[in-house]
Amino acid sequence: MLDLKYILNNKNEVRKKLATRNFNIAILDEMFSIGEQKNANIHELEKLQAKRNSLSQEIGIRKRNKQNANDLLDKVNIIKTQIDDKEKETNRLIERVETLMLQIPNIPYEDVPVGKDDSDNVCIAEHPKLGRGLVKGVKAHYDIASQLDIVDFVRSVKLAKTRFVLYKNDGAKLIRALENFMLDTHIKNGYKEILPAHLVNSNMLYGTGQLPKFSEDLFKLANEDLWLIPTAEVPVTNYHYDEIIDVTNPIKYVAYTKCFRSEAGSGGKDTKGLIRQHEFHKVELVKFVNEESALDEWQKTVNDAKNILELLEIPYRELLLSTGDMGFGSAKTIDLELWIPSEQKYRETSSISIYNDFQARRAKIRHRDENGKTKYVYTINGSGLAIDRVVAAILENYQNPDGTISVPKVLIPYMGKEIIK
Repeated sequence: MLDLKYILNNKNEVRKKLATRNFNIAILDEMFSIGEQKNANIHELEKLQAKRNSLSQEIGIRKRNKQNANDLLDKVNIIKTQIDDKEKETNRLIERVETLMLQIPNIPYEDVPVGKDDSDNVCIAEHPKLGRGLVKGVKAHYDIASQLDIVDFVRSVKLAKTRFVLYKNDGAKLIRALENFMLDTHIKNGYKEILPAHLVNSNMLYGTGQLPKFSEDLFKLANEDLWLIPTAEVPVTNYHYDEIIDVTNPIKYVAYTKCFRSEAGSGGKDTKGLIRQHEFHKVELVKFVNEESALDEWQKTVNDAKNILELLEIPYRELLLSTGDMGFGSAKTIDLELWIPSEQKYRETSSISIYNDFQARRAKIRHRDENGKTKYVYTINGSGLAIDRVVAAILENYQNPDGTISVPKVLIPYMGKEIIK
């Protein structure tokens, strides 16, 4: 959530920047209008309250002088009714402003490229020579996985529905290996591990910005205020919900969870294989920082996610997302995309975003500055990494002519073998 005072004091700038985010700025115009009406109501309330107080004083004088004050009492009762009505109207306006505020996305940084969608993202670096380079001419990951009997794409549909998979044998072991490798690597870099629940209540999803805008992308339990998490960002960021914390030094968390998304807006894309699932595995990085260190810590988070791909020796590229492709709450995002040989293109495996105080305002997460003044913290998060897409990349980039898969060197200690066959 943005700062309401900032929005009202910088109307033209806010309009201009949010217009680049595929956002209906008519919402801003409605909010400005309601804000003016609310301020007018507050001014009128102050006048009515002053008049009531003046009449109350006069009533007191008359009563002390044993004079009749019924006419003044009638006037006070009329004013009291006017005040009650005006307060109810003002509260309705305040509630409407709060509802509108929840629909307003974050303001992008100045250096974020302006664009309508992902076609306007900017490639800032490419790393095509890692490992075996930009591999060609291999079987798709879903075909080789079925042949090796390490992923069951058929029975998983029977157990649930399409876009669910069942890992087995060395496929299940590869998931565990990647999970532990990623966690161990990030913990060595100063992150503290959290293993959160996979269910959260609505307040948590409002806190990180998934609600109210993205409810159709979530799975909700019937008759319960509980939702399956779309990412560990939700429970880990809200770990400090409504708290004052010390961010003199960055607070850094890493979490492995399963994640659940309905993919309501995917339009039937990527229904085959491991690229886009309803249930998937991910390691998430979350930071709480102060304003002064925020951008530097965001870049360090990018580097921590990149480090995993470097160690796995999988070719990848870095994209600076345009205003039209960034997430709702993000002020700036870099995506890391790994090479998928069967498609001859890169696929996202991590989005690392800086939110400024956008999430912290919603989740009421604060800190005290050097002068003891309470401020909202800045939050950062990113995948470190999305595991299923890494599995797809390993099955293709490390595929051998005899149909076996070489295990990346850093995973051999976790897998206990060099070849999947």
